[in-house]
Amino acid sequence: MDCGRAGSIVESRSFQVFIAAVICINAITIGFETLKLPSPALTALNLFDFACLCVYIVEAYLKLTAYGNAYFKDGWNVFDFTIVAVSVVALLLGLFAIVMPIPVQVVRTIRLFRVVRLFRLLSMFRKLRVIVEAIGRSIPSVLWTCVLLLIVLYVFDVIGVFVFSAEFPAYFDDLATGMFTMFQIVTLEGWPDIARPIIEAHPFAWLYFVPLVILTAFIMLNIILAIILDTIAESRQAERVEPGATEVQLAQELDDLREQIETVQRLLDKTNAENRK
Repeated sequence: MDCGRAGSIVESRSFQVFIAAVICINAITIGFETLKLPSPALTALNLFDFACLCVYIVEAYLKLTAYGNAYFKDGWNVFDFTIVAVSVVALLLGLFAIVMPIPVQVVRTIRLFRVVRLFRLLSMFRKLRVIVEAIGRSIPSVLWTCVLLLIVLYVFDVIGVFVFSAEFPAYFDDLATGMFTMFQIVTLEGWPDIARPIIEAHPFAWLYFVPLVILTAFIMLNIILAIILDTIAESRQAERVEPGATEVQLAQELDDLREQIETVQRLLDKTNAENRK
C-alpha cells in the first residue's frame, strides 16, 4: 500500500471514530473479565481482545506507511506505538506461559498490561490532549511548589517531634512517623482527631496546627491547582488561534508594503516627467 492511500485512510474521520470505538469496547470487555463468567464467555472475550489487538497493529502499520520517519516525531504517535508494543509483548509472554512453567501471578500481571490500552483515548480526542499537554508543561512549576511544600512539612515535622513525641509517640515518635502525620493533616483526613488530644494536653498547640493547615492544605495545594488550571487555560487559548493566522497577517503586511512602493514609484515618475519639461 502506498503512503498516499494509507494517509487518506488514517486521516479520515470514519477511521478515527472506528479506532476510538474499538478502544472503548475493548476496555469494557476487559472489565467483563473481572466477573465470574463461564469458560465459553471468557474464551469469546479473549478472542475479541486478540481481534482488537490486531486492529491496533494494523493501525500502527498504516500510520507508519503514511508518515514514514515522521511518525515517531509526534509524541502522541510514540505513546500509541509504545502501548501497542507492550500489548504485543504481553500477549507473547502469555502464550509462552502455556508451554512454560511460569507462575500464575506473573501471568496475571502480564494480562493486566491490556488495561493500559484505554490510555490510547488520550491521543484520540483533542480536548484530552490539551489537558494532558498542559499538565506536562506545568510539571516544572508544580515540582518547585512541591519542594516548597516539603520544606514546610519538614519544619513542622521537626517541631512536632521535639514538642509532642514524649506524650504522643503514635503521631510524632520520629521524623518518619511525623511526616506521615503531616501528610494526613495536609489531606484534611481526620486531622481534628490528631489535633484535639494534643491541644487538650498543650493548650497552645493550636498555634502549631492552624498555621500548618492554612499553609499546606489551603495555600500550597491551591497554588498547585492554580498553576495547572492556568496552564490549561493558556493551552485552550492557544488552541483557539487559527492555524495560519501569522501567515495571513504577514501576507497583508506585504500587500500594504507593495502598495506603498507603487505609490512612491508613481510620485517619482511624475517628478521626473516635470523636470524634463
